[in-house]
Amino acid sequence: MSKDTILITGASTGIGAVYADRFAKRGHNLILVARDFERLEVLANRLWAETGVNVEIEVADLTNKPDLARIETRLLTDPKIGVLVNNAGMGAFGEIIGADPENLETVIALNVTAATRLAAAAANAFAARGGGSIINLSSVLALAPERTNPVYGGSKAFLLNFSQALHQQVSDKGVHVQVVLPGATRTEIWARAGKNVNALDPAMVMDVHDLVDAALAAFDAGELVTIPSLPDAGDWNAFEAARLKLAPNLSRRFPASRYRMKEVAA
Repeated sequence: MSKDTILITGASTGIGAVYADRFAKRGHNLILVARDFERLEVLANRLWAETGVNVEIEVADLTNKPDLARIETRLLTDPKIGVLVNNAGMGAFGEIIGADPENLETVIALNVTAATRLAAAAANAFAARGGGSIINLSSVLALAPERTNPVYGGSKAFLLNFSQALHQQVSDKGVHVQVVLPGATRTEIWARAGKNVNALDPAMVMDVHDLVDAALAAFDAGELVTIPSLPDAGDWNAFEAARLKLAPNLSRRFPASRYRMKEVAA
C-alpha cells in the first residue's frame, strides 16, 4: 500500500526542510512549496538521492493570490496528498508604532490568510476521502503576547485558535489536526527579520532538528497541541482546564455585578 504524499510549505529551509527530510526518510513522496527554486532543487535532489522518494517542486509566493490558488487547487484535486505541513510564515519584531503597514499586511497574508486557505482546502479534501492530517506551525508566542510584535503574536495565536476549532469540526471525519508551538528555534527566520539569534540565551534556543523530531513524535501519538519545549504537559492541561472553566460564564444575560453603574447621590 502506497504512503500518503506530504505537501510542505516553506520547505526550502529551516523547519520545512527538516520536515521534508524526516518524511522522505519515512518513505513518503513529497511536494515542496517555497519561493526559492534553487534551494528547493538542491533539497529535492538530495532527498531523492538519499531516499529514492519522488520529490516535486512547486515554486510559489503564498502572499500572491494566483500562486496561493494554485497550491489550494493541488490540495483539493490531488488524491495522493494525505498530509499538509502548513509551515510557511514570516516574523515581525519591534513596536507597532512606526512599523511599515505594508510589512504588517504581508505578515498577515502569509501567516494567517495563506495558512487558513491551505488548511481549509486540505480539510475539505481529506474529509471527503475520510482521512488525512494537517500540521499547522504556530509559536509559543501565541501564549505570550507581551513578548512579541502584536501582529506576529496575533497571527500565531490565530493559528492556535483556528487549529483547535478545526479539530472539533473534522476529527470525526478522520482528519487529524496538530498545531505545533515552537519556542526560539535556530533557523533563518531571525536573520530575515533583522535579528541575531546568537544574541539570545543559548539555553532557550532549540536546534531545528530536535524541534521537528519532537513535533513528529507528538504527531505519531495523535497530539493536538504540541509545545516541544514544555517539560510538564500538566502545565498545558491546567491552562486548558482554566480556560474551559470560563466557558459557562462567558455569555450571560446580565453583566457581572462589578460592572453595574453606581447611583450618584443627588
